[in-house]
Amino acid sequence: MAVILLLIVSAWRAEHYILLSFGVMAAGILFLLARFENRKMEVGELVLIAVIAAIASVGRIPFASIPGAQPTTFVIIVTGLVFGAEAGFMVGGVAALASNMVLGQGPWTPWQMAAWGLIGLVSGLLRNRSFMQNKWGRAVYGIIWGFLFGFIMNLWGLFSLGGGGNTLTMDAVVAYFGASLLFDTFHSIANVVFLLVFGDQFIKTLSRFKRKYGLLE
Repeated sequence: MAVILLLIVSAWRAEHYILLSFGVMAAGILFLLARFENRKMEVGELVLIAVIAAIASVGRIPFASIPGAQPTTFVIIVTGLVFGAEAGFMVGGVAALASNMVLGQGPWTPWQMAAWGLIGLVSGLLRNRSFMQNKWGRAVYGIIWGFLFGFIMNLWGLFSLGGGGNTLTMDAVVAYFGASLLFDTFHSIANVVFLLVFGDQFIKTLSRFKRKYGLLE
């Protein structure tokens, strides 16, 4: 009902399109959460997802002083690769929500949940592709998502700037995206480093848990 109300209000007051963005974002997140909730899962599977999400969350904190650099995206990519799209989405969404309890919650949190959740979702959907079975292919994939994550978060920033009825100019859009380029570059570099250095071992460890205990088959 809250999502429907947001959509109605945003349609009525067209200048407040940030409400529409929140409505669409919430609708997508709630749909995938409901789908996950309706699955029959063992306790061990829920614990495993919670532990991986905790690792992804805590990983942001030591790197908070480095612009855009953190292992969170790496953990989410590997989770989707090993356990599938739904597990990847859940880890991504929970990691954003949990880590922001330390780093700071705000209206950007749903966008981070959606962006990281989307990374896990797409990683799971593409996990059987040949390039995902190769560490250099995964590295290129990490570069792409480093910039796509920044693009999604830039959309939130632009929506927030224009959400009060302010008109966004092309100069403002270019300046905003240009200002985030350094952060996105560091994010992509961090993804490559973590995927190349720790990717194979992390995938091997998670795959062993999956086979040995029959989790998230």
